[in-house]
Amino acid sequence: MRVTQLRLYPVKSLGGMDIESAHVEPWGIEGDRRWGLVDPSGEKVTAREEHALLRLRAQQVDEETIRIHDGGESILVDIPLGLPPIPVSHSRQGYAPPADLDVSEWISERVGRPLRLVWQEDPRMRRMSGAHGGLDGDTLSLADAGPLLMTSQTSLAQLQAWVDERAAEEGESAPTEPLSMIRFRPNVVIDGDNAFAEDGWPTVRIGEVDFRTAEVCDRCVMTTIDPETQASGKEPVRTLSRRRAWEGRTWFGTRLVPLADGELHVGDEVVPGA
Repeated sequence: MRVTQLRLYPVKSLGGMDIESAHVEPWGIEGDRRWGLVDPSGEKVTAREEHALLRLRAQQVDEETIRIHDGGESILVDIPLGLPPIPVSHSRQGYAPPADLDVSEWISERVGRPLRLVWQEDPRMRRMSGAHGGLDGDTLSLADAGPLLMTSQTSLAQLQAWVDERAAEEGESAPTEPLSMIRFRPNVVIDGDNAFAEDGWPTVRIGEVDFRTAEVCDRCVMTTIDPETQASGKEPVRTLSRRRAWEGRTWFGTRLVPLADGELHVGDEVVPGA
């Protein structure tokens, strides 16, 4: 098995970027989800409730700068220096320094509501929840629950077959476009073994980096939003609820915790552990 795609999301809930290689830190891929959005009261805002965020795309420029794109327009964003932190509701975070006001105004104008862009200064301070497989010492970026998300192309192919089958059963036209892996916002995509075999891997070595599987990833309404058009639909949650549902949730992909720092590359070998 091999890595077929690596993805970086500099800003939580904004569109991300394909990368050829990545440096892995204890809390995830370097630069991944270190920025997030909050409303004027500090309540976090994600694409679950604000689909317009998916129209924006964030690109890592260097260690201190990102660029946020909206079609043909963009704005550079530097790590805030000397700005006092503001309260934020990201779990186990508490406070985060805001980006310059002109950046937040630029984003707010495009999304259609007042928002502040905030920066996570030190991911070592955000503990990973034990409810999501975190152990003592595990820390996290502003990602929901785990440092990295891995998905498999063979698992997606099986899900697509189930979606097509369900459509036929319901007398619906087959989807004109297959499900995009981007709907699931993975960091690492592999070609895969048997469909959903990754669910049962306690550990996995990807290139030179060893990971522990924290849990299978529960899926939310964001997967039903087309990442290109922002149109909402029933799939893949409708089919997952029949084929991949337990504990009242639906599941696709696995959350990984790095066991050491290291480098990942597209094409790296993927070796499950016993």
